[in-house]
Amino acid sequence: MRLRLPYFFTSLLVTTSCATSHFFQPDARLSPGSAPADSATVTAGRHYQRGPMGRFLLGKHYRRVWAEPVALPVLDLTTAVPGGLKPGKVGGGFQTISMTVEGADGRTYALRSVDKDPSKTLPKPLQPTLIMTVVRDATSAAMPYGALVVPPLAQAAGVYHTNPRLFYVRPDEQGLGPTSERLRGKVVLLEEKLEGKANIYGPLAGAQDLEESEDVLAERYASPKSVLDEAAFLRARLLDVWLGDWDRHEGQWSWAAFKQADGRTTWRPIPQDRDQVFFRFDDGILSWVVSKAVAKFRTFGPKFQSIEGYTRNAQFIDERALSGQTRQQYQATALDLQRRLTDAVIDSAVRRLPRAVYRLEGARLAASLRARRATLPNAAAELYRLKAQRVVVAGTDEAERFVVERRTDSTTVVTVYPLEGKKTEQPLYERTFHPRETHTIVLHGLQGKDRFELSGTVRSSPFVDIYGGPDDDTVEDNSHVAGLRRKTRFFDTHRNNTVSPGKETKNRTVHSVLPHAFDRDGSGR
Repeated sequence: MRLRLPYFFTSLLVTTSCATSHFFQPDARLSPGSAPADSATVTAGRHYQRGPMGRFLLGKHYRRVWAEPVALPVLDLTTAVPGGLKPGKVGGGFQTISMTVEGADGRTYALRSVDKDPSKTLPKPLQPTLIMTVVRDATSAAMPYGALVVPPLAQAAGVYHTNPRLFYVRPDEQGLGPTSERLRGKVVLLEEKLEGKANIYGPLAGAQDLEESEDVLAERYASPKSVLDEAAFLRARLLDVWLGDWDRHEGQWSWAAFKQADGRTTWRPIPQDRDQVFFRFDDGILSWVVSKAVAKFRTFGPKFQSIEGYTRNAQFIDERALSGQTRQQYQATALDLQRRLTDAVIDSAVRRLPRAVYRLEGARLAASLRARRATLPNAAAELYRLKAQRVVVAGTDEAERFVVERRTDSTTVVTVYPLEGKKTEQPLYERTFHPRETHTIVLHGLQGKDRFELSGTVRSSPFVDIYGGPDDDTVEDNSHVAGLRRKTRFFDTHRNNTVSPGKETKNRTVHSVLPHAFDRDGSGR
């Protein structure tokens, strides 16, 4: 069935947009001088210009920035990094033209277009419709040069970061292999790919390895000797919220491995790909409606619009990397960031924008960052509230002992130990929960013969959901919470488990192995 658009919208597409043949065709005027030229005056996205009706319906966004001529260096693979670059594998992104380029010293870099084409994210029947035009136009809500501002801010915040640089690709570029034709005439971003030992340098000196989230989570859940640096992750996530960077899913992180004196490996997070910082979306009729339906499309400004929206894409990795962080740690980190992110740091960072763009947006951007800094503790409190409602505490594939103490009406303490460890041994996990903040604590034993012990008589407590895992597990529940609802729920198979139920235990075992499922890397979402 062919979708017919009302005449009004058909006319709107014709009168307010540049021709679709102009997509991904920045206007470039190579500077005079020797050939090849070393700089060019370009626009990142002239095709995002709209007439008055288009701006009214779709929003002003960053259209002026996308259409503003800026001076950028022309990409020269022989000099972009010391020793030069050569083409590597082509990226598989749905929206961005991307590829890996390799340095002579073994380091690798991501090279990707600043402009995006989201056509592959929609079903084919929707691609020639108004929906496709609106989705395509939403790219103009992103600040094309925003990634340049982030490194000094991250440096001051104590967060690892990459150092993205912008280039213009010549219309006759031949050195990028099969991707040369697709990137010609484009504004591109060159950024370190912090994966593999060859990319350990500078602030990462001393690390044993660099890996992606998928591999790090696999190691985290395999053995208690691999742990995530939750304090560092919290710091990075509060920086994300301050920047309005809503696209922080698990694929946007690398992790550096550091050996500890006790033999454990601590994985510290490295945020990458800052395409969505300073997003501006809800300034048109249609975009405002979409922003109400899609919470993550929140506009960066002096006020935090929606902490839930800013963090929705990162829900999976947040759940796994923030489970031990307390309200006090959220507040202490926010206050430390306030102290570190001074006016001088902000002003210096914003001036990294191209000069013409700074004239358009610099003052407003700096003012918004200062205003958001002032209320960052409030944003941290809201982020904690959201993350504390349901907390997942996962063990590893080795045997562990989960101890749940319902101590008082306002405190429930969860501690995880190695099953064979001494009672005086340092716990693998420990946190005090409060029923006014936490509705449910979810315990996952994973593999190994795990033991779950619950004690205490109180009037109020969070629900404790226990998922034992595929091996033989033991549950001993000596706790009691006032009221009719049972607050301990055991999910597992009927067979091969030892359960000593108490007044609080609700047996939810089944014949299926479905309770054993646990999404370790995000592939099950």
